[in-house]
Formats: sequence, structure tokens, C-alpha cells
Amino acid sequence: MTLNHYLVLSAILLGIGLLGVLTRRNIIVVLFSIEILFNAANLNFIAFWRFGPNPEALMGPMFALFAIAVAAAEVAVGLALVIAVYRHFKTVDLEKLDTLREP
Repeated sequence: MTLNHYLVLSAILLGIGLLGVLTRRNIIVVLFSIEILFNAANLNFIAFWRFGPNPEALMGPMFALFAIAVAAAEVAVGLALVIAVYRHFKTVDLEKLDTLREP
């Protein structure tokens, strides 16, 4: 496997994630798509670290680890917001959430 294989896989993940964010109406699916985008970035960090000039430095895995920690915090906050929106509006459809006022 070469760097190009990893970059193509990362580009495919990026495309899938971007397509999910732009086309889906369900908030939970949008959050999953954002996680796929984060995974594409993590794959790039690891691939460039592995095939870089100094793989002993471990910079790629450290960036990926911090990105995973940020993604976990994002999921916790995002799901809390989804639960709050669902309790208030009784839906998770993004098309129906066009106001911040009570219905």
C-alpha cells in the first residue's frame, strides 16, 4: 500500500461525509457524517506521518489522537443538543427546524 491508496480512501470518506452533511435532513445522520469527515482527516494525519521523512517523531498519531478527543467531545455536545431539540420540537428533521422560537 502506498500513500496514494490512503489518500484516495481519505478522499472517498471525505466525499461520503460531505454528501451526508449536505443532503440529509436527519440531525443524527448529519452528526455521523461529520464524524466521517473527522475520520478522513485522521486518516490523512496517519498516512502523511507514516510515509513522511521522519516517522519516528509520532506527530501524526498525536494529531489523530487529539482529533479523536475533539470528535468525542463534539459528539457529546451534539447529541445533547439533538435531545434538547427533540424534546422541544418533537422532531429531528432539519427542514422543520427553521426557528428558535416556540412553535
